[in-house]
Amino acid sequence: MMGSKARVFAPLTNRSLEDLVPRDHFYRHLHKTLDLAFIRALVAPFYAAGGRPSIDPVVFFKLQLIMFFEGIRSERQLVAVAADRLSVRWYLGYDLDQPLPDHSSLTRIRDRYGVATFRRFFDHVIEQCRQAGLVWGQELYFDGTQVEANAAKDVMVPRFFVAAMQQHLATLFPADATPAEPDPLATRFPADATPVELDSPPAESTPPVLSLANKLAARTPAEVGSAPTEDWITRLGRPDRAEKHGRYQRLADLWVNMTDPDATLLHKKGGGVHMGYHAHYVVDGGKARIILSTLVTPSEVMDNQPMLDLLWRVCFRWQLQPKQVTGDTKYGTTENVTAIEAAGIRAYIPLPNWDARSPLFGKQRFSYEAEHD
Repeated sequence: MMGSKARVFAPLTNRSLEDLVPRDHFYRHLHKTLDLAFIRALVAPFYAAGGRPSIDPVVFFKLQLIMFFEGIRSERQLVAVAADRLSVRWYLGYDLDQPLPDHSSLTRIRDRYGVATFRRFFDHVIEQCRQAGLVWGQELYFDGTQVEANAAKDVMVPRFFVAAMQQHLATLFPADATPAEPDPLATRFPADATPVELDSPPAESTPPVLSLANKLAARTPAEVGSAPTEDWITRLGRPDRAEKHGRYQRLADLWVNMTDPDATLLHKKGGGVHMGYHAHYVVDGGKARIILSTLVTPSEVMDNQPMLDLLWRVCFRWQLQPKQVTGDTKYGTTENVTAIEAAGIRAYIPLPNWDARSPLFGKQRFSYEAEHD
């Protein structure tokens, strides 16, 4: 006899999320392993002493971790997933009958905190990984990935039009001059200090990072090159639009997307043009594969451009002396390889084969005869 399942749901009695979420679930392990007690002190300057209680900032950052682990791109979708996932509700601390935060509140909180707060949160997590012995530091791996933006490429206007409009609005509504939030990294790593001065330890215990600093400080001006006043990390991945490239003019310097001004035209590997970004990663070579640094840039910023800035920040921030740096052909520029080798690090980066990209004979196909010149 064929059975038929009736859809009848009785109220839950004497059951809780503690019983419904498996003991070996990933979010139980994450809750036990990752200590987020530092968050309230991290974001305390953004809240007033009185008034209506806000969304718990620990819950907000837990939602950001869930967004990362689940591969979610939207706060609206994030709340929808959290609403019907028992494990996610348990991790957030919300019972079945408790309403979750509204997605619009998450967007406002994100804007209020800013990039600097998220970077400090990231650094706190990496510090916990270091204390747990998960960061090896002997090998660093560099890679980048394309990220498609949620914006149409047809909504483009000239960049000078947007600049003129912003200048006009700034004239009509001048903003109050408020001091920028101090960066705790600036005290530990001042921009005007030479590398050897940074956190100088006693002479009897010289950490490996100091020997790297001495090598960097001893480089000649020709090896250093013309260093920019601001690096890629300080500019939050934004390229210098005023920089000249000879006769070549990038489309991103001329046009801006009105839906997502930070995104630029992205030529995807599988074909087609979309709006998007490049996400750059520095990964530790240990078994845990901890991401030590990350940077998001517009799509026209190639992987090799912010490589050195990311490398030096990882070395000084986490007191590392890597023995080798590994990247694919996109990182194989003369500037990158020379700077890495000059710092005493072996660069495992394949150089591009330009001859294979042209039907003409390249210089590698010829040999020089000195006697005949």
